[in-house]
Amino acid sequence: MTRKTALAPVTDLGSSDGDLLERLIRAVEGLKSDADIEIRTYSPADAATYLGKTENWVTEQIQLGTIPHTRIGRTPRLTAQHIRWVIEHGEVTPHQYSPRVLAA
Repeated sequence: MTRKTALAPVTDLGSSDGDLLERLIRAVEGLKSDADIEIRTYSPADAATYLGKTENWVTEQIQLGTIPHTRIGRTPRLTAQHIRWVIEHGEVTPHQYSPRVLAA
């Protein structure tokens, strides 16, 4: 497999070093694709699938201003960070005085 890189080509690597270099290159390329996820925006329909809600619910929450979002032009969009915020801030912890459920 030939690759164009900014590094000088290495020709005298042993087989284990070559395998290590290839694995390292694949890992770095994987990091690049993960970064693309962070800048991608999701429509309310796409975000609804991640949140387990309906598109209508997401749209209503955007209109009410209860969940973070951004607008590209006039279209509301959510980033991965916005979706994480909704998941994190929707968590409900039990109240200290709530009745305890006994194991059966």
